[in-house]
Amino acid sequence: MSSVVLRNGTVLTMDGRRPLVDHDVLVAGDRIAAIGPRLEVPEGTVEVDATNGIVMPGMIDTHRHMWQTAMRGYGADWTLTQYFVWYYLEWGKVFRPQDIHAGNLLGAAEALDAGVTTTVDWSHGLQTTEHADAAVDALRAVPGRFVLAYGNIQDSPASWTATPEFRDFVSRRITGDDMLGFQLAFDVTGDPSFPEKAAFEVARELGVPVTTHAGVWGATNDDGIRLMYDNGFMTPQSIYVHAATLSADSYHRIAATGGSISVSTESEQSAGQGYPPTWAIREHGIPMSLSMDTSVWWSGDLFSAMRATLGADRAREHMAAHGTNDTVTHSSLRAEQVVEWATMGGARALGRAADLGSLEVGKKADIVLLRNENSPAMFPILNPYGHVAFQAQRSDVDTVLVDGRIVKRDHKLVGVDLGSIRAQVSNTVDHLRTQLGEEAWAKGMNPDIPESKVLDNPYTYTEYRGDTRTSV
Repeated sequence: MSSVVLRNGTVLTMDGRRPLVDHDVLVAGDRIAAIGPRLEVPEGTVEVDATNGIVMPGMIDTHRHMWQTAMRGYGADWTLTQYFVWYYLEWGKVFRPQDIHAGNLLGAAEALDAGVTTTVDWSHGLQTTEHADAAVDALRAVPGRFVLAYGNIQDSPASWTATPEFRDFVSRRITGDDMLGFQLAFDVTGDPSFPEKAAFEVARELGVPVTTHAGVWGATNDDGIRLMYDNGFMTPQSIYVHAATLSADSYHRIAATGGSISVSTESEQSAGQGYPPTWAIREHGIPMSLSMDTSVWWSGDLFSAMRATLGADRAREHMAAHGTNDTVTHSSLRAEQVVEWATMGGARALGRAADLGSLEVGKKADIVLLRNENSPAMFPILNPYGHVAFQAQRSDVDTVLVDGRIVKRDHKLVGVDLGSIRAQVSNTVDHLRTQLGEEAWAKGMNPDIPESKVLDNPYTYTEYRGDTRTSV
């Protein structure tokens, strides 16, 4: 690889140092070689002008259902229950391997375009290993860093993790490559028989983390956390997504075992998992990262996640104060903290804090330059953290490097064939519309709730009925 230098930017190292004004960042191969003003660089170094821009670590999304991206915006008015109806009970099963591939291609390109250099593909649409191969093929085709979180909402975790086909997939496709990590993705219903136990044992045998939707109103709760804890399956590598309806007891268990929580504020605010729990997570000292969940509803960038998180946390703080006839005079949650959650927070959650998440000499060169000379919103830059969290957006992502390679330059993706992706996504949309029929396709944007237990337990692999929220 040739060397690259980003010149004269405001550098957010995210390693505890204050912003470095008019500094350069030199990349040699896949690593950061130097940070400083007016660096001398090797002959032939590619120079990127970062003047009037912000240079920051690549952002890390710890929970994104990339296979659903081809349906961008389709479920904008859904509740979580309607999401469960559409994907779990009715139409998720009609996705072919090529549809998983198309969604992943589009989701991966979307992430890179927004400066998200590492994305956890929470891939719970893998009905067969052919679907899983298609998912990985797509991730390999886009020059980002990804983690495949393997799941299957159409079968029980104990069942799909036990198949020889799954073991064969792991041996073939999960090779320890630095660019493709691996997790198991499944949820814990709280059923006292603990039907997920066998899947946890497979994860332990393979030495891979489990990521799980925990604390989701009407679906997963404290009972699942207790089962995980009592059986010894809560580890520092565990990632709990949402965690919005958990009790203090569950937060204590997560804190004591060293796990982390992935907050998807846009999702929690809109779908109904519970109020975004950043205030409670901070009180318990639990590490935190950010995620955007799915483009079926929400934006595919962490700028939106950061500003939504600040807004939700501060709104709760103000309302709590107003309830006691008090006034908040200083915000508890600062812009710098959410930028940290979008970078180092994700790196810690994935066990990559040693080489990702901050700009330090020797670390991997996953770097984003925010610069837009044509935007009146990109100057002046007075508070860089506040600018990232409240002012910047995906159109301001000028340059992205992943593993030292330029994958976006001058606001355009490099090495990504958007025409081909568009064609594949169109094929998937046509397939889905044909499978549903035009009437069901139109109605699916606001699906009726069937006479079933879906409001209580959307997971079809158990008959357990817990603390029900349903009136049917």
